[in-house]
Amino acid sequence: MGNKNKTISFRVNEDAFETLRDIAEERDISLSAVFRDYVDMLVAHDGQVRVVPESGPGGAGDESFPPKIEVPKSFVREHERLELEAEHLREQLEEHKRYVNYLREQLEDGDDEVIQLEDLDGEPDKPSFRLG
Repeated sequence: MGNKNKTISFRVNEDAFETLRDIAEERDISLSAVFRDYVDMLVAHDGQVRVVPESGPGGAGDESFPPKIEVPKSFVREHERLELEAEHLREQLEEHKRYVNYLREQLEDGDDEVIQLEDLDGEPDKPSFRLG
């Protein structure tokens, strides 16, 4: 038996289609050839294909994919410190929310009348108090 070609069809949005058509025109090949080349490359590299511009950085194929970079330890420490600080602030916020809820419950449950200090100033028959 021979090698039979199969047809694959799928949909792309209009912007992607225009980009693919531009690539095909730039390479002076058909749009179908662009897909055949991509599929052949995908199969040949076991699904690990990266798209980089021909004039892009590094053109060498000895780099591993996906690319890896080293991050300075100071950056990692600062990130960890900020995570701990954020966690601490979240805990403080939760504690504050609990306290506010407690105060609201006390206000709703209490039958005590609230007396404004300004109201006390205008009543001469009540005894005056002085802190000190």
